[in-house]
Amino acid sequence: MKWLDLPFARSAQGTIQLPGSKSISNRILLLAALAEGTTQVHDLLASDDTAHMLEALAKLGVSIVQTGANNYRITGCNGTFPVIEADLFLGNAGTAFRPLTAALALMQGHYRLSGVPRMHERPIGDLVDALRQLGADINYLGNPGFPPLEINPANLQRQDDAYRVAVKGDVSSQFLTGLLMALPLTRKKSVIAVSGTLISQPYIQLTLAQMQRFGVHVEHTDWQQFVIPAQQHYRSPSSIFVEGDASSASYFLAAGAVGHGPVRVQGVGRDSAQGDVRFAAALEMMGAKISMGENWIETESADALFCEKPLRAIDLDCNRIPDAAMTLAVAALFADGITTLRNIASWRLKETDRLAAMAAELRKLGAIVEEGTDYLRIAPPPNGLTPHAAIDTYDDHRMAMCFSLASFGAPVRINDPGCVAKTFPDYFEKFAQIVQTAP
Repeated sequence: MKWLDLPFARSAQGTIQLPGSKSISNRILLLAALAEGTTQVHDLLASDDTAHMLEALAKLGVSIVQTGANNYRITGCNGTFPVIEADLFLGNAGTAFRPLTAALALMQGHYRLSGVPRMHERPIGDLVDALRQLGADINYLGNPGFPPLEINPANLQRQDDAYRVAVKGDVSSQFLTGLLMALPLTRKKSVIAVSGTLISQPYIQLTLAQMQRFGVHVEHTDWQQFVIPAQQHYRSPSSIFVEGDASSASYFLAAGAVGHGPVRVQGVGRDSAQGDVRFAAALEMMGAKISMGENWIETESADALFCEKPLRAIDLDCNRIPDAAMTLAVAALFADGITTLRNIASWRLKETDRLAAMAAELRKLGAIVEEGTDYLRIAPPPNGLTPHAAIDTYDDHRMAMCFSLASFGAPVRINDPGCVAKTFPDYFEKFAQIVQTAP
């Protein structure tokens, strides 16, 4: 389908069962593959990104058996993949590419990793530099600092009593995640020093939480130094469930806030390990009414009247909710005042340059947008959204899902809606279930 026309949405109401978290799904898949023992994984996200990870692990010799619609039985390889030479294609899945690079770089095989053209534009140099400090042998097959990569057998260089490595923290948290997940394979003490301000800290918290579920404990000091004690290795927890995706929850929660609600998402709640659960607090700052349980979140407009601007503008540092902050940018179209989203430079290194893309598409709807190096300032159009705008999605799933919310202001066309298959293949069907359109 080249495009999808969304009619004007009058209101939103209903309950949505969330798909599994992409970030948790791919972390669990890799940890289960590296662990000792067999893991039954339940509620895995079915998406392009997880499909790439599953295919890569199967090529590396991991036994994977699908036991249900979203359930898999994975027999771990106890720290070493059976296949020592492979070509792996990972699409545009950063949550697969970066951790797999780190794990394979500490092994004794010969591997080539590639992806779609956009993946080859996403930097990986800081991770490669860090792995080379440990003795990894990695070559760039294209532009230096970017995929595709060739990985040769490692010659690990242990310093003193531990492996010590420094990595930049201000470009992508996935570099640190990759190192954290890979270093237990050495079973030696490892110390990681993070230079610069660590961005997207909640994603590191998520990584540590999943590692703990597989029996590996990591100590840290102020998120700047991480210590992995010696003699630890991954052990299967036997059975593990994937939490619902908090980033995907943001679209439905925002729909409840601008479409008056109530809208409830199930599968994620107040005890979530995911940083994007904080999106609910941001919506509350904008004036939405939020209710939360252990495994659900519900939102609605605080104003019972169907007012023209159901939300109020905010000025927010979004470092802790980098993906869900994109949803706030579209929600700003329904806010009274000028909304400023700060500390979002990492948007430029995602599936597309999301800062530039978001600014361009918001302007199509009539918004006045100021795009900075690491911020967006958004003033909604004074006379309502421009109807029938054709929103380009840049092969970025989050652009497509975010701009579905524009239909609460005017009919809108979403170009290339199929890009949502990266994380949420049936998103638009789910969105239609909660939306009441104007006659």
